[in-house]
Amino acid sequence: MNAGRRRTAVAAVTGVVVAAVLGELVRPRSGRTEMLDWSEIEALGLRKLKGSDLDATALDRVEAQYAALASRLEGPLLHYLGGLPPGTQLPHFQALDRPAWLRLNLAVLRRALEPLQSSLSLQRSHLNDLGQYGINRYTAGILAFLAKRVLGQFDPQLLGREPVQPALYLVETNIAAFERKEDLPGEELRSWIILHELTHAWQFAANPWLARHLNAELESVLMMAADRQVGWQRLRALTVGLPRQWEAIRRLQAIMTLAEGHGNLVMNELGRRLLPSFERLEKAHAKRSRERSALEQLFWRITGLELKLRQYEVGEAFCRQVVERHGVAALNQAWQRPETMPRPDEFKDPERWYRRVVGGRALPAGQAARPVSP
Repeated sequence: MNAGRRRTAVAAVTGVVVAAVLGELVRPRSGRTEMLDWSEIEALGLRKLKGSDLDATALDRVEAQYAALASRLEGPLLHYLGGLPPGTQLPHFQALDRPAWLRLNLAVLRRALEPLQSSLSLQRSHLNDLGQYGINRYTAGILAFLAKRVLGQFDPQLLGREPVQPALYLVETNIAAFERKEDLPGEELRSWIILHELTHAWQFAANPWLARHLNAELESVLMMAADRQVGWQRLRALTVGLPRQWEAIRRLQAIMTLAEGHGNLVMNELGRRLLPSFERLEKAHAKRSRERSALEQLFWRITGLELKLRQYEVGEAFCRQVVERHGVAALNQAWQRPETMPRPDEFKDPERWYRRVVGGRALPAGQAARPVSP
């Protein structure tokens, strides 16, 4: 057999084999499967966090410390921000280790996708099973990675079927590791993180419309992703996005940029006033943000987490410029209603936002502008 015939024969055999393999991969099997296997995601994620559990006694001890620190900081924070509506309180902090943080956020993710549960199922096949396994590993990898990085978290309890009170968390495993590595004063470090998370709690407690608005926007994005999509098309809509989703997503990103920037501004300005070791804390935090391996940097970019970091920077720059020029009361006008939130193109031009929202009108009585610098 000459070379040409051999190549033709090999190609024919290869084609038959590939066709057979593909046929078996896509051949329907009995039953249906969920696109995300929550139990497998949890098991895969926890496997990456072995040895990072804290016992209940240790968690109770640090939780009592969090309560004392938060009680001490709440007064200065509310004075700076402008108080709370009558009868409103900020939530208490709960202490978590890394596995508890992963379980918590897996529950948050599951809660967010619950409206789509019935439409996120697929016909069983080897190909769909392989796809599901890949997505499970990807989701578990992200959650495990973040479980080793996150220091604190505010959960506004969005997208739940039943109303649940917002919650505040500190990941003690990560805080203690950061404290040891950089030889930081533990009480001041925890106070600094508490200031940031308490600011997020204030944003929602002082402005009840915010949770309702975010719920509506998130439900809109999820429903658009589900509308007339099937199987892996729906996953694409949830991850890559569809053109008609982008406007809603841009609005959500604008809110998160303001929220994160505002949290950073408050923690830094009050931290500078209240914490003797503030400069050490700030330098250590900047170092922690810079010290990422090439693999970690790639991971942050691929997963979109790099955008989260940029939100802190862009949002803080916007908030700082508004407060330095016009005071805290002017910035608080952003939290009045959806229309007063900065638009995406206003973050680089805070004066444009100020002219649109505040202009020449008087600020509410009792909210005199308080400059940042003491």
